[in-house]
Amino acid sequence: MRLIGLIGGMSWESSAEYYRILNQGVRDRIGPTASARCLLWSFDFSEIERLQHAGDWTTLGERMVEAARRLETAGADLLLICTNTMHRLAPTVEAAVEIPLLHIADPTGRSIRAAGLSRAGLLGTAFTMEHAFYKGRLADRHGLDVLVPNERDRATVHRIIYEELVAGRVLPASREAYRAVIGELVARGAEAIILGCTEIMLLIGPDDSPVPVFDTTTLHAEAAVAAALGD
Repeated sequence: MRLIGLIGGMSWESSAEYYRILNQGVRDRIGPTASARCLLWSFDFSEIERLQHAGDWTTLGERMVEAARRLETAGADLLLICTNTMHRLAPTVEAAVEIPLLHIADPTGRSIRAAGLSRAGLLGTAFTMEHAFYKGRLADRHGLDVLVPNERDRATVHRIIYEELVAGRVLPASREAYRAVIGELVARGAEAIILGCTEIMLLIGPDDSPVPVFDTTTLHAEAAVAAALGD
């Protein structure tokens, strides 16, 4: 089994889900006493969040490269960045290490296309929804037409992530707000909904959408299990 290196703590709420899914996946494939071989570098998310909103992506890149190199030095065979937003720095991380980085958008894109769908609504942080690093990869590598919410709805989705979900607060009113945003995306033609922030799966599931939901946290972790086991 290959050793999985996790760059996490962004936030720890979703990193804990990664750890659970990785271990459950390995146990299901190998046997009841099996668990994933993994190393976790966990950031203090308060520092990361401050730098994100200050727009200091240079310093963020330096922090991410340090984490990746430390995991590689410790023996990791592959890397996961356990957050969608910080995949903005995926090229920087990939250039700094020799081991492969499993990009979160790729298992998501493959899963949507395997379901026979081509137009997806994207929920995530403002950074993920508004910049091209994520939407562009889904379009260029997987042929997807990606829709994002309108400006007001993007602000709502972003606020709930940073004020509630990263702090472990899961509120019924926020679930209803996300359902309304999903409804608007579906009305505009979305055939699928991408939970493009690793904490959204704490709030939204398949029952909250009239179209299929693709949870990036689960898809990313399951792809890591497959890679670690050589599938």
